Amino acid sequence: MPAPAIHRPPYWDQAVAELAAADPVMAELVERYPAVSLLTRGDAFHTLARSIVGQQISVKAADSIWARLLQALGDVTAPAVLASSVEALRACGLTQRKTEYLLDLARHQQAGRLEPSDWHSWDDEAVIKELVSIRGIGRWTAEMFLIFYLARPNVLPLDDIGLIRAIAQFYHGDERRPRAELIALAERWQPWRSVATWYLWRSLDPVPVEY
Repeated sequence: MPAPAIHRPPYWDQAVAELAAADPVMAELVERYPAVSLLTRGDAFHTLARSIVGQQISVKAADSIWARLLQALGDVTAPAVLASSVEALRACGLTQRKTEYLLDLARHQQAGRLEPSDWHSWDDEAVIKELVSIRGIGRWTAEMFLIFYLARPNVLPLDDIGLIRAIAQFYHGDERRPRAELIALAERWQPWRSVATWYLWRSLDPVPVEY
């Protein structure tokens, strides 16, 4: 099977220019990371599986587990996951719960219940509602799907540890503020909050994550 195509969102240059004009912090980050951008991958299972692996752990830890899964499975596809044993998946560093989530996601894919072709016309909240009906997918994972698969430009994943940490560092002298203040701050990034989030992630880890 050929590797899924990887794309740069068509709105990226416009979003970057408008963010840099609206926010000095964004202007600094755009200048600091000029040669990289969000890349979307046309494989819904891959994006959701990678997001499940990354739930509530650091990017570094998630990358390590994902690398072990790739080594064990050859590729992280639904058939490969289902052909593996629970013990083999756990040996890659997955918790028991994440192993169950990954297997359930693979069963959804194999049964034809993970078909996002219609989702491109849905609004963000409708997609989130559909995704969180799958076991193991919460709002954060659904938001990663919106950003990294559907390339939605205006997602603000306020349950993301890295985003919260970066906002505190760049805007509030390392002090974490209430959620309502973060939402108010992000108004200046409209309608490109996904792009602003991506640059704040880069401030913590210059190597882009690809889901």
